[in-house]
This record gives sequence, structure tokens and C-alpha cells, in this order.
Amino acid sequence: MTDIDDVPSPQGQLTLKLVANRHDTNLHGDISGGWLVSHMDQAAELAASRMASGRTATVSIESMDFLSPVRVGSMVNIFTEVRETGRSSMKIDVEVWCRLPQESEKHELQKVTEARFVMVALDDKGRIRSVKQ
Repeated sequence: MTDIDDVPSPQGQLTLKLVANRHDTNLHGDISGGWLVSHMDQAAELAASRMASGRTATVSIESMDFLSPVRVGSMVNIFTEVRETGRSSMKIDVEVWCRLPQESEKHELQKVTEARFVMVALDDKGRIRSVKQ
């Protein structure tokens, strides 16, 4: 019997939820990695903007490994968690978990990828500013 603590689960807050469509595929019919990274960046920006109370920008994306392909029709769930906050920067962990289109809500989500995004707070002129804490 599996202990509930042994079952992996998403970390952080559900920030984006969307459906992977046919027009988002690569040459082989799987969802494009670039499409997924773009939505992860949006989720990181949403989390950073809330923390910074304003405009932010992506500085870097740390290591990313794709664990499994995303199929057309999958429900894509993107979770974020602010891990560190500096004077002007924020490190945000972003995880992507999916459920295949033919699976019901009772099925567990499957982890697809994760990465750490480094974001910086910007003022209205696009200059780096302090994160409001």
C-alpha cells in the first residue's frame, strides 16, 4: 500500500490552467516545448507581479527537463511558488502537471516539467526597482 506522503503532488499555487490544442503542436504532434515554456513564463510573471505589486521581467530560467510529452487535449496546470526574494529579484519555482484528455478528474496529475525563473521588479520606465515587501 502506498503512503499518501509518497505520492508526488504539485508544489505551490495553481496559477494557470489551460487546454493544449492542436495548433500548439510540434512536427511530431506533441505539444511544443516552446509553447509550454511561454506559459510557464506567464505564470512566473503573474506570481512575481503579485509579489512586486507591479511590472516584472524574466532575467533567467534555470535548468528544465521534460519528463513526458504533453498530448493534444491535455489539461495543463501550472503551479508557482516564490522561493526567494531579494532587493529587486524573485526566484520562482514553476511546475507543470497535466491530465490526459481521456482521464477523469479522479486521475492524478502527471508532472511534465519544472524550472526556476528569476524575475526582476521594474518601474514604469523599465528600470530595475525594489520589490515592495
